[in-house]
Amino acid sequence: MRPPRKTVNFRHGDKVEVCINEEGFLGSYYLATVVSRLDNGLYIVRYDTLLEDDESQPLTETLFPKELRPKPPRLTATSSFALYQRVDAFDNDGWWVGEISGKVDNRHYYVYFSTTHEEIVYPASAIRVHQEWLNGQWIRSN
Repeated sequence: MRPPRKTVNFRHGDKVEVCINEEGFLGSYYLATVVSRLDNGLYIVRYDTLLEDDESQPLTETLFPKELRPKPPRLTATSSFALYQRVDAFDNDGWWVGEISGKVDNRHYYVYFSTTHEEIVYPASAIRVHQEWLNGQWIRSN
């Protein structure tokens, strides 16, 4: 039996990551700020990096709590990653889940994305260790 899913009650101003599971965005996380919590339990968030269609202001959306997680804690910066290590790579204004598939040099890595079957080179500065938010705790990928 699975333990009950622990929910977080976010407040105005909290930094969160939005998990987008739509076609073309599967496995991506975008930084946002909670604007408010509605009476029906939904949240209004304003993205830090995504813009409205007319690009006049940051994109604002109403989302279910299951689409949000707290902003992950910053881990000690690392400049080396292991082969097949699960990571997030920053690209197109968000973090995308992938795995290290090779090393170019001490500062650049190949990251493979199973959702798109792409392998892209990133500088180590654009890669972070992947972390999952499970039952109110951060679980670091090895």
